[in-house]
Amino acid sequence: MLRLFIAVEVEEVEVWRRILEFRDAISSCSINGGIKPVEDENIHLTLRFIGEVPEAYLPKISECVQLCSNFAEFTMGIRGVGAFPSSARPRVIWVGIREGAEMLRTIRNTLERCVKSYAVEDREEFVPHITVARIKGRYRADCLLEYLRSYEDKDFGTTRVTQVKLKRSQLTPKGPIYTDLVVARLKRNV
Repeated sequence: MLRLFIAVEVEEVEVWRRILEFRDAISSCSINGGIKPVEDENIHLTLRFIGEVPEAYLPKISECVQLCSNFAEFTMGIRGVGAFPSSARPRVIWVGIREGAEMLRTIRNTLERCVKSYAVEDREEFVPHITVARIKGRYRADCLLEYLRSYEDKDFGTTRVTQVKLKRSQLTPKGPIYTDLVVARLKRNV
């Protein structure tokens, strides 16, 4: 069995660094590891979580990911932060996508039509975001709310999206290890 998901990454290093600064700031609100930050190398935007699937599904899912090469490269503007399900009851802390969100939805819809018979059912509406931390235990609520407020409208910058990746996630006690299995190159703008 393979645990898979489809993602895009933050390709602009400066933007990625700003996201890590925010992640590190909110992590300082943790009590005894209650806020679990996403590892530096694992920062990404999930287009579709596939879940655990038999290895035999890999060729079909790979074909679905390759459909993304029909799309042109685009710019993703990363701005604002928030929490799911809410700032009052946070479980996931994220940075938001403004510019490029429609294109991400279009790509996601194409992927959805192709992978839905191979993937776990997805009942949630797709909200483009980059998860930076998960709440696993205790934290200082006033501290976290202060960071969420102060970064509420922060502009992290823009990054080109030139690839869509099928990734394998291997869960370990130290956190997940992601491996790129398929990389679909988006069409270059001429």
